Amino acid sequence: MRRSIYLKSTIFSAAAVAIAALAAPAQAAGVGACLITKTDTNPFFVKMKEGALAKSKELGVDLKTYAGKIDGDSESQVAAIETCIADGAKGILITASDTAGIVSSVKQARDAGLLVIALDTPLDPADAADATFATDNLLAGELIGKWAAGTLGDKAKDAKIAFLDLTPSQPTVDVLRDQGFMKGFGIDVVDINKIGDEKDPRIVGHDVTNGNEEGGRKAMENLLQKDPSINVVHTINEPAAAGAYEALKAFGKEKDVLIVSVDGGCPGVKNVEAGVIGATSQQYPLLMASLGIEAIKKFADTGEKPKPTEGKNFFDTGVSLVTDKPVQGLESIDVKTGTSKCWG
Repeated sequence: MRRSIYLKSTIFSAAAVAIAALAAPAQAAGVGACLITKTDTNPFFVKMKEGALAKSKELGVDLKTYAGKIDGDSESQVAAIETCIADGAKGILITASDTAGIVSSVKQARDAGLLVIALDTPLDPADAADATFATDNLLAGELIGKWAAGTLGDKAKDAKIAFLDLTPSQPTVDVLRDQGFMKGFGIDVVDINKIGDEKDPRIVGHDVTNGNEEGGRKAMENLLQKDPSINVVHTINEPAAAGAYEALKAFGKEKDVLIVSVDGGCPGVKNVEAGVIGATSQQYPLLMASLGIEAIKKFADTGEKPKPTEGKNFFDTGVSLVTDKPVQGLESIDVKTGTSKCWG
């Protein structure tokens, strides 16, 4: 079966890539690098690509960019890794759709001498990559969980919570944010590495969104049909949150439900200001990508690999809770400050 990938906005078949690799020499004298994202439409990955391209131009790195057709399209990411190896790249930056399924392909790249850095989404296991540059996604989830619980106060004990997750494969970023929210809200997570084994009666259910607005709308509709008394919604990202809000509005419940999310993109921060989202954990994709390009250039020049933040198994690029309705004892920034730091 032919597998297609996105390569600088042009679709190549795996066969065509192999022919091109035979017909042309490996990557030329400069330092070659690859950025492989989940999609090229989500504002988060658009900003990540922007940061990687800007830093590559500054450092003289030859960057090629690839993306899946949708969130969850691991097949295209596997084909992209194969192409990067064939091209003689020095390093790969990847936001993996299937964090466990991609590991064997990542091993092939590392065995071929490439530096592989996971961006935003740790691999499973995390040490399958040489390094991870990411938001502390467990903390990002915990911050919005604490905010939701603090906002509800005594009513938190009777909450009805919907979880709008990413994909059925439960990529690490999905699990970390989901379980972080539960920790923050005061829910026993049972196994922190798994979604869906919790016994807390406040959980109405989980549904997947593929990280986009339409998926968020459909997932919210499904869970409202299961229990129309939902009053708290945890969403994997802000596009899913926007879709959830539209579904709640159609049910006449948009004023009765707290929506929380993770991203901190400019559209999401505007939705916090408008009251669509109560609070969001802001992350910094441009920084992740630019630091990743710097690391590949340093590795190419010196052989040195990046080191994690002290006390963690990844390099922490930071997270801030954004809300105009702060909870006492929980550090946050307001919408004005969040807007000055947003992206997209």
